[in-house]
Amino acid sequence: MVSETTDPDGEFVALLTEHQSALKLYVASLLPGDPSVADVTQQANTTIWKKREDFELGTNFKAWIFAIARFEVLTFRKAQARESRFVFSDELEQLIADELPEMSDDLDARQVALRSCLKKLRPMDRDLISHRYFSGDTLQGYSDQVGRSVGSLKVTLHRIRTRLAKCVELNVAAAEKGGRA
Repeated sequence: MVSETTDPDGEFVALLTEHQSALKLYVASLLPGDPSVADVTQQANTTIWKKREDFELGTNFKAWIFAIARFEVLTFRKAQARESRFVFSDELEQLIADELPEMSDDLDARQVALRSCLKKLRPMDRDLISHRYFSGDTLQGYSDQVGRSVGSLKVTLHRIRTRLAKCVELNVAAAEKGGRA
């Protein structure tokens, strides 16, 4: 309950004290299960105190402090999102460091195999692959250009990708054995 006093800061403190439990419950409802509720509530209290001159006595104090608390929760969540990073164990970092050069070699071998396999495609299939992955045009645009439905082009793309995947696997396997597919 607000006392009849001429000290605006005293009235403000009385209102803030009166609504402390509601403020903490409000922050807790916005951060369910988060152990930082007390910290965010304290930050909200600090901001509320700094902005006390903006509050007009006689207006809805609870709504005003809840709005400030909501912004503090949003600020907290943004900071939390910025700070959240994946942290790998030392063992995982070492495993990645050890295997990355091998993965790079494998990718190089696959790229060479893919180039070879692309050369084996029919010209019209190569054109479709080239259009799909290297042009800025849509599949609908290519469909209009070649007079085929988008659906049939999608089916053809699926079949070509399947053939290319098999061809690449065979070439990589043959290269590992020292031969050529």
